[in-house]
Amino acid sequence: MSNTEDDASEPEASSREAVIVDYLPHGRPDDTRPQYQKASLAYALETGSFELLELTLTEDADVNIVDRIPIDDGAEDSVIEEVTTIKYDDLSNSAVSELEYAIEAIIDADEQRFVDFYNDAQPISLRLHQLNLLPGIGKKLRNKIIDKRKRQPFESFEDLSDRVGGLHNPREVIAERIMEELRDEDLKYKIFVRNDDA
Repeated sequence: MSNTEDDASEPEASSREAVIVDYLPHGRPDDTRPQYQKASLAYALETGSFELLELTLTEDADVNIVDRIPIDDGAEDSVIEEVTTIKYDDLSNSAVSELEYAIEAIIDADEQRFVDFYNDAQPISLRLHQLNLLPGIGKKLRNKIIDKRKRQPFESFEDLSDRVGGLHNPREVIAERIMEELRDEDLKYKIFVRNDDA
């Protein structure tokens, strides 16, 4: 608390956020404890690392699906008591349904970060490039992207699709890859989703 003023001058350096994908005000349906013992929960997607989270919420929490909430320890107006990293299979059906929209909202809110992936992607090995991990991007399309970015970095998804013939929906391609990385925990290469084996 003593360095609150320092933190206020650099809010982005340390603040983590998550997008709510499901809210369970009465806790999990499979929790057989009496209602008064069950905490309200939310499932969320971390905006930076795309970690899937289960949030135990305070009694006075007022959250809705697609809300962005701070998940840092000690956030001043935090409604979170506990944060647990979970797997895709642990999500509720409603959370799974909302996940794609949450991913798109995160991409839209920080478009340049994902455009820069196209600008900065590098080879993984002699035979494989990061761009080839994106759905629908083969050798020819990868080479077109690399050629165009050498001349001038891409400025937006629109710029990308205008300059690279054959790449019609660069935003959707990224969203599809993120979904694939969330669903398949055994995927060898993860470029967007943090892969912590705890």
